[in-house]
Amino acid sequence: MKVPNQPVSAASFEELAMPLFDQLYNFARWLAQDTAEAEDLVQETYAKALRGFSSFQAGTNFRAWMYRILRNSFLTSRTGLKTTIALGEEIDESLLPAETNTPESILLGQADCEMMQRALTDLPIPFREILLLCEVEEMSYHEIAETLAVPVGTVMSRLSRARKALRDLLRTRIEGGRHA
Repeated sequence: MKVPNQPVSAASFEELAMPLFDQLYNFARWLAQDTAEAEDLVQETYAKALRGFSSFQAGTNFRAWMYRILRNSFLTSRTGLKTTIALGEEIDESLLPAETNTPESILLGQADCEMMQRALTDLPIPFREILLLCEVEEMSYHEIAETLAVPVGTVMSRLSRARKALRDLLRTRIEGGRHA
């Protein structure tokens, strides 16, 4: 979300920031893997963004700016990162195959979804966040680069490594499941 090259007012903060609320909460939930912590992160993000809104540079990417605040808040809130994190019990049923709604197909769809969520959760934070920003939040490489404060080339290489790590993790789990 680009902000026009003109002075931004406090009234425009609400207009710019509130449409991002659900997206930021979703990203925070994935990063923190805890509902209460995600709510705190989003609240802290909005408080920091509002305080710093006068320093926001008009004409730059507001969405990336908000994501960067959230990410930095998350990273500074952690002294040690969790390696195993509980998954939410909620399964989005719209992700299940629609044409084959047999109990078996629904169960297999849920198992695939849970395996993907677990694999994503088990990835190191830098890989998880870049996959979420690209695949879930549908940010461009440039927006991700602004959010993470890294060059676009780093985004591309980190995204490639994250996809490979996810693929390898899923392959290992699938092959491990066959031998179990």
